[in-house]
Amino acid sequence: MVELRRLRPDIVLIEGPPEADGLVALAADPDMEPPVALLAHVPGEPSRAGFWPFAVFSPEWQALRYAREAGIPARFCDLPAAHGLAGPDGAAGVSEPPGPGNRSPGGPGVPGNGPDAVRPGGSGTGPEVAPPGGSGGGPATAGPGESESESGGESGGGVGGGVGGESGHGAGHGAGHGAGRGAGGEVVTSGAHGEPEGGPGVEGGGPGDGGEPVQGHSGEPGVGASGEEGLSGRDPIGRLAEAAGYDDAERWWEDVVEHRGGAPFEVIAEAMGAVREGYVPDEREARREAYMRKTIRGAAKDGYRRIAVVCGAWHVPALQELGPAAHDDRLLRGLPKVKVEMTWVPWTYGRLASWSGYGAGVGSPGWYDHLFAHPERPIERWLARAAGVLRDEDLPVSSAHVIEGVRLAHSLAAVRGRPLAGLGEVTEAVRAVLCEGAELPVELIQRRMVVGERLGHVPDDTPMVPLQRDLRDRMRRLKLRAEALGRDLDLDLRKPLDLDRSRLLHRLGLLGVAWGEPREARGKGTFRESWWLEWRPEFDIELIEAGGYGTTVPAAAAAKVRELASRDRPLAELTEAAERCLLADLPDALPSVLSAVAARAALDSDVTHLMAALPPLVRAERYGDVRGTSAEGLSAIVESLLARIRAGLPAAVTGLDDDSARELLRHVDAVHSSVGLQESRRDGWLGVLSGIAARDDLHGLIGGRLTRILLDAGTVPADEVARRMSRSMSAGVPPARAAAWIEGFLAGSGLLLVHDSTLFALVDTWLSGLSPEAFIDVLPLLRRTFGAFPAPERRAVGGRVTATGTARAAVPETDDPRAAPAVRTVFEILGVGN
Repeated sequence: MVELRRLRPDIVLIEGPPEADGLVALAADPDMEPPVALLAHVPGEPSRAGFWPFAVFSPEWQALRYAREAGIPARFCDLPAAHGLAGPDGAAGVSEPPGPGNRSPGGPGVPGNGPDAVRPGGSGTGPEVAPPGGSGGGPATAGPGESESESGGESGGGVGGGVGGESGHGAGHGAGHGAGRGAGGEVVTSGAHGEPEGGPGVEGGGPGDGGEPVQGHSGEPGVGASGEEGLSGRDPIGRLAEAAGYDDAERWWEDVVEHRGGAPFEVIAEAMGAVREGYVPDEREARREAYMRKTIRGAAKDGYRRIAVVCGAWHVPALQELGPAAHDDRLLRGLPKVKVEMTWVPWTYGRLASWSGYGAGVGSPGWYDHLFAHPERPIERWLARAAGVLRDEDLPVSSAHVIEGVRLAHSLAAVRGRPLAGLGEVTEAVRAVLCEGAELPVELIQRRMVVGERLGHVPDDTPMVPLQRDLRDRMRRLKLRAEALGRDLDLDLRKPLDLDRSRLLHRLGLLGVAWGEPREARGKGTFRESWWLEWRPEFDIELIEAGGYGTTVPAAAAAKVRELASRDRPLAELTEAAERCLLADLPDALPSVLSAVAARAALDSDVTHLMAALPPLVRAERYGDVRGTSAEGLSAIVESLLARIRAGLPAAVTGLDDDSARELLRHVDAVHSSVGLQESRRDGWLGVLSGIAARDDLHGLIGGRLTRILLDAGTVPADEVARRMSRSMSAGVPPARAAAWIEGFLAGSGLLLVHDSTLFALVDTWLSGLSPEAFIDVLPLLRRTFGAFPAPERRAVGGRVTATGTARAAVPETDDPRAAPAVRTVFEILGVGN
């Protein structure tokens, strides 16, 4: 911004989608808090979308703010999103190679070829984030072109050149000068890094493309139009650093540009020109640069004489000479196009950071935000903040630690010949002094400060789909805040506010907006519910996509559930939907789901499917008591499913292999836990299990587990259990089957062996009597069985085994032949006859 104030341009052109020109005014709104992102999406197909992120230290963002303060227009000059989102699968260029010079710290090249799209959840775990100011490449700043203008001229346009940081650094102060004849006025490129007077360099990206969108990419080296590997797979800043004798391009950039207090724009622009020599841009990049030149010509024709262009320095050589307009028009003719809509959405520093796992973007947005906000004594302020973070975690950090940390950081910079201490020196000082060599506290500083946990905010008058606005209103009413830092939320469903919060989170889950992740409730009682809340920027895309179901969260969730019920879905999925309907309080959608459940259950003869479907319905029955939600109609379906399970289970347990038996037991345990809550259902269920457990043709795992269930329920006496165990471990039973029976019987708890002497003796006798070969065969099964017990139970069983072994050792063993001579001697001494 300082450089723009010096240049005093008539208009600012910023690398970004021109469809966002109508949103420029919102950048000056006091309620607009970066990080934010421009979001472009195709109406009716929200998954065809792209993001253009901005942080407060982004050169593009500072250029927008300057334009509003100076009262001059600001326009975006990159290839329109309407073309970028018109490609195959709505993601033009997703498979394109990384752009030239675009890199992230420690990673491969990252996207840099224009407004490419992202499909939420498409590639890997999430979208990859291009840094503000570029995908590893940032805007340049240059002085005004010093030439006379030629009105109406369209050839020989000139722009100055420079470069921003390589992986997130903005240019420092100073101005280069480029000369050339523009079309109707002076044309300059400007980074508009907005760095405070006298402060260090700030984040602005590297020599790649500024303000680029999120994009999926392969990360492989690119191939230029010439057919050979072009510079699109290389790193121009890395090449310049290598030529200067540096093995770290980021450190070279900090030393040469960031920490010098002035940006040598002319020199870096000349270097970019040298790096680009012989480079043939691919078709997409050529079109982007052609559109930028077209926008510059358009601004000149509109009468603007001093034109500042904020773009990636990699493009500066391509913009210094505008050339004939006809050539660019041919490149842009016939491009595919779709209708797009633009808006601002909140963004997070975590999404800007390569640390978050996306492999692209600004590696340390929190650090550069700090440099931007605190140009005076940044190292001292940073270490003081780090000490505060560690103290919040009850770690002992004093002011003396901070003082020594500052000294160490400056000393390291001096030893290494660096103008100022950078993030590397500060991190080493934190590790050595504040954290005393421990890595976990360093990771805490990395997460909270280097990356940062900031979530942006957009004004209320930002264009939104009705569903987004409805959610925003509900969040405000329920006092729920969207936060980038995940946190726990414990709810008491007896309280109206908490009950409404729970319903909102469940409704959003049905819509695919996983803002809240259910956790096991901390505390007893069905009225308790626990969540893990973490807001992610791509939720805005999911809300836009869900906006087709309704204009409010309840209406959209109900419509989504009804759509699910109308499709041919597995029975277990339908019953889970019924449960979630009750959790979300969607009574209008419940009848449709229950009808689908009844129809699907009538046609499904697989007992395992019926067993998988029953537990959600039984749980849903209880919500009428816990949440005050009507569950009318569920009981009849539950009774019908349970009757069919009881009738089909005896046949289902026949002829099972190990994997099938284990899978069936999982369903048996789930059904048993569900029906055990109601006595009338419990008795009939246990009766079926009693009949099955008495059979001799069962898999050992099933026989043992059913016997244990009946023992715990008091249906089978202990002496009968001992008889069944003895029979299952008799000599005629293969050891593997006996081990499976024990595994099924002891699954979940081994305390029976501690408290029941009879059962312990049976297992002990059987195990002691195994041959060495049989013992080796069953050892893995036994280890799996006993290894699943909690540690206290294993210690108790081990103590019981130790006590039994000691008792056996106390019984003397005699060897009559060896004892006979001693006995005769004693008899002779005593005078006793033989």
